[in-house]
Amino acid sequence: MTDGSRTEGSQQPYHTAKLTRRKVVIAGGAAVAAAGVGGTLAAGGASADERGGEQDACYVLTAETTEGPYYIDADKIRRDVTEDKDGIPLVLRVKVIDSDSCRPLKHAAVDIWHCDALGLYSGYEDASQGGPGGPGGGEPPTGTPTDVPTGPPGGGGGPGKTDPTDDNRYLRGTWLTDRDGHVEFRTVFPGWYRGRAVHIHTKVHVGGKLTDTGYEGGHTCHTGQFFFDEASVLASAEVAPYSTSTTERTTLTEDTIYDQTGVSGGLLRLRYKKNHIAGGVIASITVGVDPDETHEGQDGVTPAPSPSASAP
Repeated sequence: MTDGSRTEGSQQPYHTAKLTRRKVVIAGGAAVAAAGVGGTLAAGGASADERGGEQDACYVLTAETTEGPYYIDADKIRRDVTEDKDGIPLVLRVKVIDSDSCRPLKHAAVDIWHCDALGLYSGYEDASQGGPGGPGGGEPPTGTPTDVPTGPPGGGGGPGKTDPTDDNRYLRGTWLTDRDGHVEFRTVFPGWYRGRAVHIHTKVHVGGKLTDTGYEGGHTCHTGQFFFDEASVLASAEVAPYSTSTTERTTLTEDTIYDQTGVSGGLLRLRYKKNHIAGGVIASITVGVDPDETHEGQDGVTPAPSPSASAP
């Protein structure tokens, strides 16, 4: 998904933690040359060393989440998913590891999908209706919200799968990890819609292969979501077209899917030029998966408790 570090919740280092089959390596970051980002940087989200020289440390991870209603099976094999969508340039760098050994998982297919700067999902524009004038309304997010969102979420539906309502496929894509477990996408900073904090959906598939029609076979070993720290979201809300949104916004602490555990719950490390988030953001995270397990995102995942309504 301002200067200074953020508290990530209670996470014990590898040498003291009781490890399970679900672990994650806190790595992340990368050279700042991508996406036109340079100079003095503001960092938010998960604290991590620079990619390439990181000192890996494993932490318990139980960040399986709901798939949500707007997933479309991997049929866009590409790293640049932006198409013609306006928004703050975002480079998303993900490292996938085997949670049992902490070794990189190569040739895994990673899906990402998320809404645009005004809350709309491709394939489901009629259902999501996250832009100005859509359900939710409210004032533009010029500060930290104090009211708990009420009423039905703008995303509609619920966690169950629904059929696409249009042929658009912007801000969706699938790509394979390299031999070091890395995969990189170019997209835009997501917007928000009523009932959910800013997030990116993801799936990790193993055991399949690329074909002319997409990625086929194998199974889904991880379904999760990536999240953005509140300070960075507020900074994005000052930039057009995000600043034109009148949709009520849910904060990270109000979100019912994010489990409030920092990087182990999917919190991204964000890097961008100080006071100039419009110039581009680098987001990074390392995710531990169990390649022998199957997690489709419809297997009874329990969201974090929250008084607000939520649309996955």
